[in-house]
Amino acid sequence: RRSGQYTMNHDHSKKIPDVSSFDRSGSQDSLDELSMEDYWKELENIHETRGNNHEEAVALVVKEPDEGELEEEWLKEAGLSNLFGESSGDSQESMVFLSTLTRTQRAAVEKRVETVTQTLRKKNKQHQIPDVRDIFRLQNDSKGKVCDGSEPSTVRTSENKNETHDGTKGPKFDLETDEQKGPLEVIPSSDTDINLEIPFAEQAANLKDSSVGNMCKGGGGDTLLPNFRLPKDKTGTTKIGDLAPQDMKKVYSLALIELTALYDILGTEFKQQKAVKIKTKDSGLFGVPLSVLLEQDQKKVPGTKIPLIFQKLIAQIEETTLETEGLLRIPGVATRVKTLCQELEAKFYEGTFNWENVKQHDAASLLKLFIRELPQPLLTVEYLKAFQDVQNLPTRKQQLQALNLLVLLLPEANRDTLKVLLEFLQRVIDHRDKNKMTLKNVAMVMAPNLFTFHGFGSKTIEQSEFVMAAGTANVMRFMIQYQKLLWTIPKFIVNQVRKQNTERQKKEKKDKAMKKLLKKMAYDREKHEKQEKTPNDTDVPQGVIRVQAPHLSKVSMAIQLTEELKAGDIVARFLSQKSGNVQTLNKEEVFLYEIGGNIGERCLDDDTHMKDLYQLNPNAEWVIKPKQS
Repeated sequence: RRSGQYTMNHDHSKKIPDVSSFDRSGSQDSLDELSMEDYWKELENIHETRGNNHEEAVALVVKEPDEGELEEEWLKEAGLSNLFGESSGDSQESMVFLSTLTRTQRAAVEKRVETVTQTLRKKNKQHQIPDVRDIFRLQNDSKGKVCDGSEPSTVRTSENKNETHDGTKGPKFDLETDEQKGPLEVIPSSDTDINLEIPFAEQAANLKDSSVGNMCKGGGGDTLLPNFRLPKDKTGTTKIGDLAPQDMKKVYSLALIELTALYDILGTEFKQQKAVKIKTKDSGLFGVPLSVLLEQDQKKVPGTKIPLIFQKLIAQIEETTLETEGLLRIPGVATRVKTLCQELEAKFYEGTFNWENVKQHDAASLLKLFIRELPQPLLTVEYLKAFQDVQNLPTRKQQLQALNLLVLLLPEANRDTLKVLLEFLQRVIDHRDKNKMTLKNVAMVMAPNLFTFHGFGSKTIEQSEFVMAAGTANVMRFMIQYQKLLWTIPKFIVNQVRKQNTERQKKEKKDKAMKKLLKKMAYDREKHEKQEKTPNDTDVPQGVIRVQAPHLSKVSMAIQLTEELKAGDIVARFLSQKSGNVQTLNKEEVFLYEIGGNIGERCLDDDTHMKDLYQLNPNAEWVIKPKQS
């Protein structure tokens, strides 16, 4: 059986460095000696497990990109490949997209287009190569404003506070909230409040401009992590999984651009890595790509989103008790773990594997082995380095913001598996009084399993290895501690998605009208426009919404909107209308959805104030239904 792709970046993995010889007082991560020892011991255990495997490790090579290749790949990932190359003429869709970007986001796009353009010119490619300034001027001419980067990078000034970033009059879902009536720089915000309404890169630019660099200073420190919280949003918090796939694609593009803009503002290099494809196993359990695993698991359990072996190993560890001292830190017996591995490969899917013989520490070692042996890291080859680099950002708040965007960038299978892992690690920490595994201990033990990967880095001296170890352990701490925040889609991104949808709909209406004009006479078009203005639900008076509930006994209801009415109240009202001939559904099983208008589909949290949301999206339909698993 082949060994995994994760290997140490150093040859001295067999010995634990003498951490006492390092001057840690000046380090941003003054982590105590004992917990660092946990890190090095974990590396030693990983090395020993590998040592028992006589086959050569198949290393996944990370390719060094050619000049401009990174930027070209970045633009493709951001959905902007038609700004250059053969398809550069057909960039209408991109123009709509660009019109919804903030100043810092545009600057990030501009920078990459410029690099690609220069590279293409150098290579003398026979493509139409637009000048980067033309792309943005073309899009801004109609708006009366050119985003040439000459103005200071602030979100809005008092003169244009009622306008969006592209200069158009802002609809109600503009990036500025109703309460914010002045320049964004002066809004008092608690150091521990995470503002999801103002783009993160804009916040960083404003912070830089006002030179208030001292708040919530970065580094991991050994103190308790701040109690970051999300202030309540009346239009509801959007979690990953609440939006329809077509809107999630837009979220991905925006998260990539926003993360890049944030790293640009903070002077940190953001590079997506690229793996050279290697031959991977197409069946089995260990060393199999997540997508392949899920494909074979879904044949057994339709709709499953987490590999069955991963779920079973966690269940096995929890079955004993989470109070076992040194859980996750104390390794299983290496030879026994190897035998269990082989038995699982042969018997797991047949259902003949005997779980009663599996000791808890062995199950924990198997869980970590599973993570390490994935052909590509759980945090992906593309973004593993970006996850590591989070430790270099100046403030803890910015580190958290970057992690939030990175989680949005992970493929669904990786993100879902990571979520289950982090939830499990939190449950282990919840028993720290008995198992002696604090947040810091768990982070120290798990970091080498998620972050050491053969494709990255070179042989390094122990001192810098120590800094990296402390840094990745801190990123691990953040992911565990703030996992609920990390699975939230920032409001400014949802607002940009809404704006894109609105702009696209406007364009479609315009195109339709143009076709009608060519086909028919002028009065037909006037008639068409008249129809457009007619409200689509004539039987519903102002301030009332019609809610559909096809799965419930009461299938439809007109609901009067009030200031205090919340989504949970509407669901409760429907569920109280019982009937014998319809399957009874519990409150936890059904949700109110906002469908259409300026969003594809969005599952609403119970605390969503319906009147505020209705004003944000008056053309939506409202449906109560079970959440898609």
